[in-house]
Amino acid sequence: MESREGTVISLEVAAGAKENRFPSGYNPWRKSIGCSVRAPPVGGKANAAVVRLLAGFFDVHEERVQILSGSTSHQKRVLLKGLGPPEVLDMLARSRDPGR
Repeated sequence: MESREGTVISLEVAAGAKENRFPSGYNPWRKSIGCSVRAPPVGGKANAAVVRLLAGFFDVHEERVQILSGSTSHQKRVLLKGLGPPEVLDMLARSRDPGR
């Protein structure tokens, strides 16, 4: 979803996972992208790990990744500041098809 500041994506986060991974699937019913982080859901550790993981994936500074809602839930809405929907979709598509 596009916003004035960038693109908002919906995530379904699995905290305490075996590995950090994004994207890790797609839930069509909730229209959310899977995200797995090793950090536990305690004291904001999982949220910080999500921000770091997305910043690395989208090659932006962590300050440009903001959790808008769901800070205490596994369902999160995240703003990617300065990235338009076409850029985000292209990066996600390339992760599925590395030869592209």
